[in-house]
Amino acid sequence: MDDKTAGVEHLLVDYIRRLARFPGGRRAVIIHLSRLHADNRRAHHVRIAANTFEALVKQFDGQIFVLQSADIIFVCKGASVAAIDEAIGKLRYLFGDDPLAIADLGDDEPDPFASWFDLEHDYPAFLAIVEKLYEEAEKRKKRLQAITGEARDEREPLDPSGLAELVKTIARADLSNMLRRQAICTLAAGEAPKPILREIYVSIPDLRDAIMPRRDITSDRWLFQYLTQMLDKRVLSILRKNDDQAIAHSYSLNLNVSTLLSQEFMAFDQSLRPGARGSIVIELQKIDVFADLGAFLFGREFLRERGYRLCLDGLSSLTFPLVDRERLGFDLVKLFWTPDLADKLEGDRGADLRAALEQPGKSRVILARCDSEQALDFGHAAGLRLFQGRQVDRLLAIASGPGAATSLRKPGVRTTAAR
Repeated sequence: MDDKTAGVEHLLVDYIRRLARFPGGRRAVIIHLSRLHADNRRAHHVRIAANTFEALVKQFDGQIFVLQSADIIFVCKGASVAAIDEAIGKLRYLFGDDPLAIADLGDDEPDPFASWFDLEHDYPAFLAIVEKLYEEAEKRKKRLQAITGEARDEREPLDPSGLAELVKTIARADLSNMLRRQAICTLAAGEAPKPILREIYVSIPDLRDAIMPRRDITSDRWLFQYLTQMLDKRVLSILRKNDDQAIAHSYSLNLNVSTLLSQEFMAFDQSLRPGARGSIVIELQKIDVFADLGAFLFGREFLRERGYRLCLDGLSSLTFPLVDRERLGFDLVKLFWTPDLADKLEGDRGADLRAALEQPGKSRVILARCDSEQALDFGHAAGLRLFQGRQVDRLLAIASGPGAATSLRKPGVRTTAAR
């Protein structure tokens, strides 16, 4: 299999783990194409086999994974055994000259061509299988790196042709596996954090490793900007179809200005329940806002009229004093923590920064990327109340008790990291 399949096992195990909360009505099938003769499992054979399940994917909330081994795993909800068996029958016919597909089995013999799982009853066994597949894929990757001497951090820059390939792949990929949530909390010194929002974002490292592991997809700012515009629309589509009550309200989305008046955002807006908009914060990057101020002002008025709140994201100690929150019409501003922020606040040269912290009202400043106790200490000393970052996640997990942090994935790098 080619490089584009690398990381599929990671997506698979992540997806199946997320199904632990609602396995009811779901079935999974493993099509063991790796057991076919080599002449019958070439790339075009595997593509045709995967396409056989397309109708079921659309009709029954299905997901299909083509593994590096050439095996295919299909998972769906609500499809009958007969409907799935019909698709498998087409594959048996496709590979009718291979002994695997036409094996004559007794009543109690396992089928070497396809393995079935009712996830309501077989979930632990199936999870163990996909975790083993993931472990084996990781071992293969390490062996390949050892042989070729390939370093993980040596990636080619993204170029227009690579972007076109990436966009095409993302259009077909299940990005719900890569959605992450990170809490924005009120946090007083010595107290447990209290979540008020959860930022929903796509993990760029997971996206890269799963789809294009040998490319640095953030290397070109403007190509990456185009990529994030597409990701915006995919995330909005996922949220529009989402039935997870944990993210039905009180969350933030980091979007491009150009996304605000897109058809995808309009469809997302129309899908919201009455009153939900007031609990949703739309975060906009500073560089995007000032790149086309006219488009921002138009989009801002639309959002405010609909009842959304706005946050200006991506501010540093240098840009923070230059921003007038009220004049721009933002409800919140997000300041990125860096280890030298405390030093920059001291002395005469920090006067502008100190004044800027007072200007928007400290309850409207989110100190983001708080990955250490030092960041929280700075925020408390500066009188800030809102915090976001890995250190906040750790405190939140401790406060929530054993096992309660499993619904919060490890923080990734957001799509905003290089916007």
